[in-house]
Amino acid sequence: MSKMRGRILIPLPNTGAMGRKRNSFYLRSIFILALCIFGLLQYHNFNYLDNREAVLNEVTNDSVDAIMSMVPAPLHKYLTPHTRNHSTAAGALLLNASGAALGGSASAAAATTINFDVYHPPNMTEIKRHIIRYNDMQMVLNEDTFGPLQNDSVIIVIQVHTRITYLRHLIVSLAQARDISKTLLIFSHDYYDDDINDLVQQIDFCKVLQIFYPYSIQTHPNEFPGVDPNDCPRNIKKEQALIRNCNNALYPDLYGHYREAKFTQTKHHWWWKANRVFNELEVTRFHTGLVLFLEEDHYVAEDFLYLLDMMQKRTKDLCPQCNVLSLGTYLKTFNYYTYHSKTNKKSYASSLISTNSLLGYNRNNNRNSLQLAASSSSSQSAQSSSTTSFKNAKAYVGDTVDTDGNSSNHNNQKKNTATSYSSTSNTNNNENSNNSNNKNGAQTWSYHVLPSLYSVYQKVEVMAWVSSKHNMGFAFNRTTWLGIRRCARHFCGYDDYNWDWSLQHVSQQCLQHKLHAMIVKGPRVFHIGECGVHHKNKNCESNQVISKVQQVLRIARKSHQLFPRSLTLTVPSLVKKSKLRKGNGGWGDRRDHELCLNMTLPRR
Repeated sequence: MSKMRGRILIPLPNTGAMGRKRNSFYLRSIFILALCIFGLLQYHNFNYLDNREAVLNEVTNDSVDAIMSMVPAPLHKYLTPHTRNHSTAAGALLLNASGAALGGSASAAAATTINFDVYHPPNMTEIKRHIIRYNDMQMVLNEDTFGPLQNDSVIIVIQVHTRITYLRHLIVSLAQARDISKTLLIFSHDYYDDDINDLVQQIDFCKVLQIFYPYSIQTHPNEFPGVDPNDCPRNIKKEQALIRNCNNALYPDLYGHYREAKFTQTKHHWWWKANRVFNELEVTRFHTGLVLFLEEDHYVAEDFLYLLDMMQKRTKDLCPQCNVLSLGTYLKTFNYYTYHSKTNKKSYASSLISTNSLLGYNRNNNRNSLQLAASSSSSQSAQSSSTTSFKNAKAYVGDTVDTDGNSSNHNNQKKNTATSYSSTSNTNNNENSNNSNNKNGAQTWSYHVLPSLYSVYQKVEVMAWVSSKHNMGFAFNRTTWLGIRRCARHFCGYDDYNWDWSLQHVSQQCLQHKLHAMIVKGPRVFHIGECGVHHKNKNCESNQVISKVQQVLRIARKSHQLFPRSLTLTVPSLVKKSKLRKGNGGWGDRRDHELCLNMTLPRR
């Protein structure tokens, strides 16, 4: 035992146990740190979604004061109507008020001696003279301030009818856009109105030019292209029309109907303004940049020009064949029931489709009955029932959605084209399709702008241009236009009163390089109009949609998701090859064909 006690212990060689323990400690530490970071990110994500939901759950305040509060004070002038009907008493009252404000009794006394003439709208002879003068002068307003049009500047062409309320908000949205001072705004009117002219000529944030469609119903009320007293009634049979010997009796449309001027004017106007801008105006004579097409009831995001420029620069590497850029899409975004996880997809979809929908409509079967889906609690029960009809439907941005997931254009009211021009015996295939869709429930307009659509890495898609999806806020250049113009006979001879369906026909049947579009997933152009050619709501001046669009852009702005850093090309969902479609009619009159073709003739 004593010998054992006197031995010196020799340490065993290092087998690596301590090293393994140290490595496992480091791995556990890294794993725990990763869990902590993941937890913080999840917390931030849930908190962000909660804040977004809190914003979405707010009842949209569509009062005039609320809408005005969302607009910078210097732009209020575009939203304030100014009546021309000043009576003598009203003028005296105005001057009295100004005199009192200045503290001058002499001014107040003088006001009673000043007479104001009552405003008299111009008569038809004066209107025609003014239209000729405007079109001949081609005066570009504010050119001395912003300089001449550059070749790479964007030209924005806005088709204007009579809805001045929507036009006011479009102008306000344009005024807030970055780089708007570099553009040229061309307002193309098919109705002469002094109040609209005053509003347009009040614009001071960029160059402005007005052109007037010279063949309007307003200036030709009792003759073609207006309504001639000897025109064949819409629903008269061809045999009766021949006996009556009314105008164009030999040429009804595809469905046996005769022309209606109020429907044909829109196609004529679009074709005329495109020819006017590209071929006739001196200021645009050598311009080869982009021309963006808008309408009076559109509303733009503040980064729409920034994004348009980014898309144009990326076409070479993302889509060399693209000749159209689309900022306001009707494309489907995704299926609610396949995007989110199984645990929350149903509740999240329901919340989006119900009162949280940023831009939602309901519409019943009557084409003239258009009703806004209210965001207040009183409409929750109605909206919950519409949610049921959406369970297996795909959501569309700015499109109509039925229970089968089919879509139709909202902007030009394509859903009712068949109703307007099909025969009473339902010979139109489109009408049969729509009737079958309506059996399961009323169709609903859904403007669901989803969080994933706006990102610092903006998603874009590439596909063939489709009239019912890409006809809002789209742009092309002179090269594309020259190809379209060469196909004038296809455009003007196609029996469809819609310009966009006619343009798609041109793409499918005539163009050597068919129209291909790059489409932004997060819309920068919105449709705010509630009433159009086919729809007349009781309240066509409602502010609810305008307020909701403001909320959409406010959320995107607060989330720092406007002005994206880059574009990412996404693989679009499977798109069926577009079939050659039968026209919607309304364009069988040979006089319409000739007028349309004459617009392509050189007039310099």
